[in-house]
Amino acid sequence: MGASDIPDLTFTPIEEIQERVTRVQTTFLEHKTRDVEFRLVQLRKLYWAIKDHEQQIVEALRLDLNKPRFESEIGESSWLENDIVFISRHLYKWVKDESAPDIDLTFKFMSPKIRKDPLGSNEGLNSAFNFPFQLTLGPVLGAIAAGNTVVIKPSENAPRSAAVMQKIVESALDPSCYTIIQGGIPETQALLAERWDKIFFTGGATVGRIIAKAAAPHLTPVVLELGGINPAIITKSANPRLVARRLLWGKLMNAGQICTSQNYLLVDKALVPAVVEEFKKAYNEFYPHGAKASADYARIINEGAFRRIKSMIDNSKGKILMGGTMDEKDLFIEPTVVQVDSPDDSLLIQESFGPLIPILPVENLEEAVNIANSIQSTPLGLYPFGSKADTEKILSMTRSGGVSVNDAALHIPTLPFGGVGESGYGAYRGRSSFDIFVHRRPITSSPGWLESLLAIRYPPYAGKLSKFKAGSTLVPDFDRTGQKVTLGWLRFVFTLGGGSAKAGAGRAAIVAAGE
Repeated sequence: MGASDIPDLTFTPIEEIQERVTRVQTTFLEHKTRDVEFRLVQLRKLYWAIKDHEQQIVEALRLDLNKPRFESEIGESSWLENDIVFISRHLYKWVKDESAPDIDLTFKFMSPKIRKDPLGSNEGLNSAFNFPFQLTLGPVLGAIAAGNTVVIKPSENAPRSAAVMQKIVESALDPSCYTIIQGGIPETQALLAERWDKIFFTGGATVGRIIAKAAAPHLTPVVLELGGINPAIITKSANPRLVARRLLWGKLMNAGQICTSQNYLLVDKALVPAVVEEFKKAYNEFYPHGAKASADYARIINEGAFRRIKSMIDNSKGKILMGGTMDEKDLFIEPTVVQVDSPDDSLLIQESFGPLIPILPVENLEEAVNIANSIQSTPLGLYPFGSKADTEKILSMTRSGGVSVNDAALHIPTLPFGGVGESGYGAYRGRSSFDIFVHRRPITSSPGWLESLLAIRYPPYAGKLSKFKAGSTLVPDFDRTGQKVTLGWLRFVFTLGGGSAKAGAGRAAIVAAGE
C-alpha cells in the first residue's frame, strides 16, 4: 500500500456543521445511546474497522510523521484495539448502579445509590498531531461506552491520518450518533459556538485556554489534556546506564514529539560525566549508522515545528555534547544532548516537543526539586531516578499529572492519565475513560413506612428541634485542640456497638419512640 491509497483530507463545509451537531444532539434526546448493547456493538464495529485499516494507518503515519511501523502499531492501532477489548469486557460491570458508600444506617432505608448517566452530546477536539489516532479516538471510546453522542474533530496538522480516521469512523459508527468534522481554525470556532455537554481537548496550553474560555458562557465542563515542561531528576543514587537508555528512548519515540517525554534533566553533578557517556553508548547501540539513516526514527511534523526547535538550540547558551545534526529539507533533528549552566536557559523553560535532552548539573536533590518547582510546578509527568528513599522524597515535595519512577514516558494504558494545574485537568484511559463521560447521579427512594421518622421535619416545629438534633447530630471524636479522643465504653453504648452508622439507627429509633 502506498500514498495513492490514502484519501485526501477535505474540510467540512462550515454551513454543514450546525446541522451535524443538531443531528447528534437530537439523537441523544431520543435515548438511542442509552442501551448498553447498542454501545458495545458500536465499539465492536469500530474495533474491526481499525483492524481492517491497520495498513492505511501505518502508511498515513509514515506520510505525516515518518513514524516507524513499530511505533505506529504499539502506540496507535494496537493501543486502540486493546482499549476497545478492555472496555467491552468491563462495560456491563461499570454501568451498574453502585451502593452509595459511608451512609448512616438511618438513610440506608432510602436505598441510596449512584447511577452512571451519560452526559449528553460531547465534542472531541484534538490539535495534537503526534498520536493522531490514539489521542483523537481514545477519548471517543470512553464517550461511546458511557452512552453519549460525539462530534469528533481530528488535527488538521496530520492530514493523512485525519483522512484515514474519517474513513474508519464513517465505515463503522452510526452517523446519527457519531460524526467527524474536518478543518482548521474556522471549523473549530464554528464547533465551539455550539452548546455542548462536555468538551474534551488534547493539545497545547495556549489553545486550551481558548477552549476553556469558549466553553464558559454555556458552563460546559471541559477536559484539558495539555503538555508540560516535564523534569527528570537524577539523584546521586541513580544508575547512569539505566538513566541514559530509558530517557534516550523517551526522546526517540516520535522524535521526541510526545507530551509525556522529559523536557530536561536535573543531574547530580557527580553523575553528569557518567550519564553523558552512557547517552553516547546508548545512541550508538540504538542507531549504529546514525538516526538519519535509520528506518526507526521519525521526523518533525512540519517546517514551523522544525524552526521552533532549532531556535531553542540557537538561543541556548549550553554546550552540545551529543548529536546536533539537522536537515530542514528532511525535517530531521538528531537526538541532541546539551549541557546548560542556568535554569533560565531556553532549553529548560520552553517545552521542546522534540528530541532535545538538556542537562543541568545540580548540587543535590533539594536543589533539583527547587529548580523543577520554579520552572513549572505542575508538569504532566515527573521522572525521578534513584533509590526508593530519594524518589519518595522527590514525590513528597512535587506535584505532577503522573510519575514514572526510574523510567521515562512509560504509562500503563489502563491507568488514569491527565494533568494537574498548568498541564490540564481531568483524566481518562481505562475505567477513567468511562467515568469522565458520565454524571454520577445520586438516587434515593423513600418508602411509605418511613413516614413515622420523616414526620419530624414537617411544621409546626414547636418542640421538635431538640428531638431532631438528638436524632441527627454526630458526636465529634476530637477535642478543641484538634486532637483525636477516645470515648470508650460510652461511645460503644451510644452507637449500639457499631460506630456511626448504627448510631444513626439508634438515634432514629429514639426519635421515633419520642413521637
